Amino acid sequence: MNTLFPIFLKADQLKFLIIGGGNVGLEKLEALLKNAPNAEITILAPIIKREIEDLSKNHNLTLIYEPFDDTYLENIDIVIAGTDSKEVNMQARIECKKRKILINVADTPDLCDFYLGSVVSKGDLKIGISTNGKSPTFAKRFREILEDILPDNLQETLDNLQSIRNKLKGDFTSKVEKLNEITKIMKKEN
Repeated sequence: MNTLFPIFLKADQLKFLIIGGGNVGLEKLEALLKNAPNAEITILAPIIKREIEDLSKNHNLTLIYEPFDDTYLENIDIVIAGTDSKEVNMQARIECKKRKILINVADTPDLCDFYLGSVVSKGDLKIGISTNGKSPTFAKRFREILEDILPDNLQETLDNLQSIRNKLKGDFTSKVEKLNEITKIMKKEN
């Protein structure tokens, strides 16, 4: 049974630490920046790829060219460990658990507090996809399918629904009933 609880974090209000400056660190950084371009992110690694250095010119990134040390966890909300050293990743996990900091250890589901799923974005609509860590490749393919079938004018629909919602009178229950009536066309009747 998949017991994951999906949430959407206000990433631009959190402080992230990515441990690892190689390909995995770059992949995780790009995913984070795609969803939250203004997020405050520190990259910690003795060697940091040029692509990450280039991204730091236009984003709120701090690059620290040092090996992992638990002192870098101070004032951090979320950690992503993506080094090629199992020992470093495990040490990061241990230190994060002591401090109650959520951590994702790339490609090691058993050490993760959360997974970085695939994300479909169409304007303000955002859909997260998770396979409970079993197959990120499937999640990626499913994301591509959803991106293809969701209409490009979805933002206009969301804006119109927000306008209607803001004009509705009555209590919460009556507003929900009216919005349910308006949006039931989305559900195909059999």
